[in-house]
Amino acid sequence: MQIVTDARDFTAERAWGARDLAEIDGATVRLHWTDKPYVWHRNDGCEVFVVLTGQVEMRYRDGGEEKSVLLNPSDMFIADVGDEHVAHPLGEARILVIERKGSV
Repeated sequence: MQIVTDARDFTAERAWGARDLAEIDGATVRLHWTDKPYVWHRNDGCEVFVVLTGQVEMRYRDGGEEKSVLLNPSDMFIADVGDEHVAHPLGEARILVIERKGSV
């Protein structure tokens, strides 16, 4: 059994550093810390992205048009297979990500 009580204080040595929390049927559950944007990417499986602390501007492409949504604590963004997106934190953010193991 694992109990995580420091999610609000978790930091990593680099942006998008993560603590692996669990693996469930080929999917990983990871706690990320970041203060810098990720890169535009497409996942090879579904991704569930939950903001725990901070704010994240999630940019995504829909029909070739770039759009964005501001995510606050407890907000979620769910990307399906092939959805192109990139996360831009506004300052520090802690994010729970559930996705296929080995996905970018």
